[in-house]
Amino acid sequence: MTDTSIRCVVWFGEPTSIERTRLAQAGWHTRVADASASGGGVGIRRGDTVVAMADVRKADMETLLSIARLMADHPRIPWLALLSSDTPVQAPEVERVLRASIDFFTAPIDLQRLIETLGTLAGNAPPPIVHADVPGITGNSPAMMAVVASLRKYAPVDLPVLITGETGTGKEVAARALHTLSPRRNHPFAAINCGALPANLVQSELFGHERGSFTGANARRVGHFEAAAGGTVFLDEVGDLPPDAQISLLRLLQEGTLERVGSTQSIKLDVRVLAATHVDLEKAVAQGRFREDLYYRLNVLRLRMPGLRERADDVLQLAQIFLDSFRKQHDSHARTFSALARKALKDFAWPGNVRELLNRVQRAAVVAEGAQISVADLDLEDVIAPRAGHSSLGLMRTSAERDAVMACLRESRFNISECARRLKVSRVTIYRLCKKHQLVLEDLH
Repeated sequence: MTDTSIRCVVWFGEPTSIERTRLAQAGWHTRVADASASGGGVGIRRGDTVVAMADVRKADMETLLSIARLMADHPRIPWLALLSSDTPVQAPEVERVLRASIDFFTAPIDLQRLIETLGTLAGNAPPPIVHADVPGITGNSPAMMAVVASLRKYAPVDLPVLITGETGTGKEVAARALHTLSPRRNHPFAAINCGALPANLVQSELFGHERGSFTGANARRVGHFEAAAGGTVFLDEVGDLPPDAQISLLRLLQEGTLERVGSTQSIKLDVRVLAATHVDLEKAVAQGRFREDLYYRLNVLRLRMPGLRERADDVLQLAQIFLDSFRKQHDSHARTFSALARKALKDFAWPGNVRELLNRVQRAAVVAEGAQISVADLDLEDVIAPRAGHSSLGLMRTSAERDAVMACLRESRFNISECARRLKVSRVTIYRLCKKHQLVLEDLH
């Protein structure tokens, strides 16, 4: 059956022939619409991908108001805005349009960036920054690059690795990457949460038992270590192991043997042990809660997983990955994040780390009414709460001003003089606005 769905840009304004041609070459149909017409001309067939362009280059006050009303009436359609050098970005009517837009462009428009933005909204965004040889690891922040370097270095070496880090930082993901990159990749990988094992069954679960070794042991049982022979065992929350299990684990690491509960026969076993903890094992050793000799056996190689607040450069990318993944499995109108939502995502401290980010994005994708996930959808209003003496309207105006300056800088290819001409301000004003909004020009390229 032939796919008849189309990708359409509903253009409120007057696109140039060059703009139409470039969009057509990229697979986008352009439909010119009149914001003041009845219904606005926003028609959507099921299966079509529709993006609206608010072209306010020649818009008068009445047109601006009509576009703003359309944006409010069609929140499930992603909106883009196109400005001219004459557009008064500080005017409330323009500001209202900017706030409802996902992205901003200034004439002459950077058509390549427009096509890339449309591709993202259509679900054809460029692939995320991943490390092809390190499965499960995403991000290009300095903190994650250090993790990737350690994973590549540790994986081939058949020694224990102690993975530390806060809850939700991806310690098991790192352990799986170590296994996948190692010569043991074709053998079993067993992930065990030591804190979730019943205290009276830890020995049996990990090392197995013989029939009749205790009440209810009606048959011989092979433990997790024995089942993973030749492969890798990942002990999460290893600090929760009781003393007797610590002794058995130490014997396995020292001698390469284990004994099932109820047996005196030693079983030779080839298995690599990875361990993780979010508690301070050195402190646990000092307090007598964890064996010092076991600690040194586990802590041969050490890998620290950074908290999400240390990975600010990765937050937005991870959030979009989580949203795109959710949309593939569930019906959601949300496609991206509003400007304020993006700011809140980057500014939030993320005490629950990547796991909390995933949960917030999934919840926001369910409750979002439109194409953009808002700060309220993420339940992060407190992050961008106005300071004393600043109204929420003022905060919105500041955000719109910042995004308009960033968009103009991009469109002018970071030529300060050209950006100043387009916004009809002085070069000094552009530098002042960059300082005000903490825009480091070198970082924006």
